[in-house]
Amino acid sequence: MNFKTEFPCQPNRREYSRVAAVVPFGVRLVPEEERKSLLSRISNQTAVDLGGLPEIQDQALAEWLSALNRKLDLILNALGAQKLGFSSLPVRQINISGGGLSFASSEAFNRGDILEIMTVLSAGASVALYIYGEVVASDRRSDGFEIGLKFVAMDDQIREEICRFVFERERQILREKRR
Repeated sequence: MNFKTEFPCQPNRREYSRVAAVVPFGVRLVPEEERKSLLSRISNQTAVDLGGLPEIQDQALAEWLSALNRKLDLILNALGAQKLGFSSLPVRQINISGGGLSFASSEAFNRGDILEIMTVLSAGASVALYIYGEVVASDRRSDGFEIGLKFVAMDDQIREEICRFVFERERQILREKRR
């Protein structure tokens, strides 16, 4: 018996794992004149150079200050995301992977359109993202459209954040199935 001829299977065309998730999500069509300068980014990531901070010799104090610093970073990131409108995004179901995402829309988009997505992904700490995708599918449904995007203008750091979210969501789904 030849396994390949007896049980033929379709090759997996997906490069990344994909999960369904409910997240804060906003979308807008990117006008043609903005398309040349796109770059996906983490919105609440700030770089502040405080100069050379002194090294702390007391280990307990150093750990306490490090924990305090992490808490301050979380507060500043939350305030920054709120100021940029991420806290007022509607919560919607999407299907996401490191290569793209799909979502239901009442608005029709055309193949080749570039969309800006604002979303917040939580894999441990929440990350507010501006990501861009090219419409590769726009299928009519009874209640609107199913839009499929392929990510564009994205560096490895952003893709890693998305993949981290996908893997954390997969772990969460597995834990829920075990109960």
